Amino acid sequence: MNSQLSVSQLESHLWEAANILRGPVDAADFKTYVFPLLFFKRISDVHDEEYAAALAESGGDEEYARFPQNYLFCIPAGCHWSDVRAVTSNVGQALQVAMRGIEKANPETLYGIFGDAQWTNKVRQRISPSHVRKGLETA
Repeated sequence: MNSQLSVSQLESHLWEAANILRGPVDAADFKTYVFPLLFFKRISDVHDEEYAAALAESGGDEEYARFPQNYLFCIPAGCHWSDVRAVTSNVGQALQVAMRGIEKANPETLYGIFGDAQWTNKVRQRISPSHVRKGLETA
């Protein structure tokens, strides 16, 4: 039995998963929040990959691996995806601080890249936790 998906089947599954997660939220609002999160995660992953490569290249020299020249983008202390994941309260504020920190540390390449989502607005949530939970259960 061949369990491989074609590209169009994969795209279809991903689109349906996004629709399940989005629920009744307008697609434009969804993009305002999800795309910045995806980019934030990817920047952090690339930073980790660059660190591992520099560490391997230097034979384990951590001081060398931390040189800014080894990285495409600067991620200031406390602004990595793993730092935000460790936060248990006021996550929106932690996201906003991390994203703005990355933008400020990379003004010529990333300034304004994360948009203007209101991560700290607890009164009017556009994507509710129940939508995310529902999407994860069915995905």
